[in-house]
Amino acid sequence: MVTAGKIFRLDEYLSQNELAQRLKGYRVETPLEGTDLTLVAEVTGLRASQNMLEGVLSRDIPVTLRRRDKTEIAIKTVDSVFSFVFRKRRVFLIVLEKKPVANMVANMFSQIIFLKSGKIVEARISPKVMLEYHNANSDAAKVVFFDNVDIPNIEKLSLYGPSLANTSLFAEYLKHGDIWYVVISHRKSGYVAGITRDSVVTIFSKIDPASFIKFSIEEIIPLVEESESSKT
Repeated sequence: MVTAGKIFRLDEYLSQNELAQRLKGYRVETPLEGTDLTLVAEVTGLRASQNMLEGVLSRDIPVTLRRRDKTEIAIKTVDSVFSFVFRKRRVFLIVLEKKPVANMVANMFSQIIFLKSGKIVEARISPKVMLEYHNANSDAAKVVFFDNVDIPNIEKLSLYGPSLANTSLFAEYLKHGDIWYVVISHRKSGYVAGITRDSVVTIFSKIDPASFIKFSIEEIIPLVEESESSKT
């Protein structure tokens, strides 16, 4: 089973207590127009631990069901596991969802916490740091995608297979683009993981939410921090 998530960062630092106060008890009920149904969005299971604030964002979504010649509207509840991580005057947000939903959840949190959008942004890894990370794990790399390709009419290039760094094509593609996505079999954890420069993490091995968050904190957030520190 594939597990996906994405890492974001808060544009403004908040302490763990401040953030907890803004999230605690959050619940919004919205009438669904044209029906007698109500959609609920709420934060549940909020819990604090050392340098972390975790919980679930629960959202109701209307679903149209067809039965013979009639249609009915039902409500489906979707739970998104999240974790705010506090490190060195920075706050990161990990959302365990595929990219489109994770982006939506991050925007919801921006509105909930700061009352406006744009305060929670993507946590990005620079091309230089991404290349260094690949090189440190080159013998375990299985897939590499390149973007920012300067060859006309070519947007992305990809390589699949073992020992990619030792191929002439890898060296040639590096001359024309930047590493955007890598899939690596990690020696320490044993996970097969895909990582993009906008911090989308996909684990192709069996993993529970707590282990996914731990992997993201130990493996991915340091790459973001290194990328940000190199800008200063």
